[in-house]
Amino acid sequence: MYRKIARTTRWGNLALILLLSAVWRMQAQDTKTPYPSMAPIDQYLITDRNAEVALARTAAPKSISADATVLVLGRHGYETAVQGKNGFVCIVERAWMSPFDHPDFWNPKNRSPICYNPPAARSVLPYTSNRTEMVLAGLTNQQMLERIKAEAARNELPTPEPGAMSYMLSKEQYLSDSVGHWHPHLMFHIPKTNGESWGANLDGSPVVLDPRLVPEPETVFFVPVGKWSDGTPAPVM
Repeated sequence: MYRKIARTTRWGNLALILLLSAVWRMQAQDTKTPYPSMAPIDQYLITDRNAEVALARTAAPKSISADATVLVLGRHGYETAVQGKNGFVCIVERAWMSPFDHPDFWNPKNRSPICYNPPAARSVLPYTSNRTEMVLAGLTNQQMLERIKAEAARNELPTPEPGAMSYMLSKEQYLSDSVGHWHPHLMFHIPKTNGESWGANLDGSPVVLDPRLVPEPETVFFVPVGKWSDGTPAPVM
C-alpha cells in the first residue's frame, strides 16, 4: 500500500511540476501579470521580527532549526537575528529568488522559509544576498539578470559545495499564487548539470529536476517528502 501511495505521489509531483513549468512560461509571456514591478518595500517586510524568526524555523524539523542561525529581511538586506551553533541557516526568502521571467517575481505575498545546511549556507545562500542587494538598489529584472550572468561568467559567484542541500518543509510557505503552499520537499544544489546524472524525472524516480532556469551557477533537484516540518502528514498529490 505504501509503495502504491509513494508511486502515485511521485507521478503527481512530476506531473505538477511539468504543468507548472508550462503555466509559468505562458504567464511570463502575458503582459497583464499582476506584479509587473516591485511593490513598496514595506509590503515585503514582516513587521514582527520574532514572527519572521519563527516562520524561518518552520522550514526544517525542530531538531535542525532550533540550533540554526536565522536571518531576517530588513530595509538594507538580510540581518542576523539569531546566531546558531549547528552551521544551518534558516531564512524566509522572497519572490525575487524566482526566475526573472516568473509572473510572481515581484509578488509581495511570497514567503519561502528555507533552511540551508552548512555547505549550502556557504555557497548557495550568497545568491540570495546578492539578489536582495540588487533589489534594494532598485535594479530592474533585466538589469539583475544581465549582472548575474556577467558575474557567473567571471566566476565571481560560488558554485554549490559538495553536499549542498536545503529543507523546505514549512506548512506556512506561500511560494506563488499558482501553487500556494505546494508540498514539503528537499532541495539539492549542484553545479550546472543535467537531469540524467541524477535520474531525475524518470519512471519511479523520486528526484525531480527544477524546470525553472536561473543564471546562478547551480542546478536544483527537488525530492518531495511526505511530512511537514512539524511531523504531520502532507497531502498526497
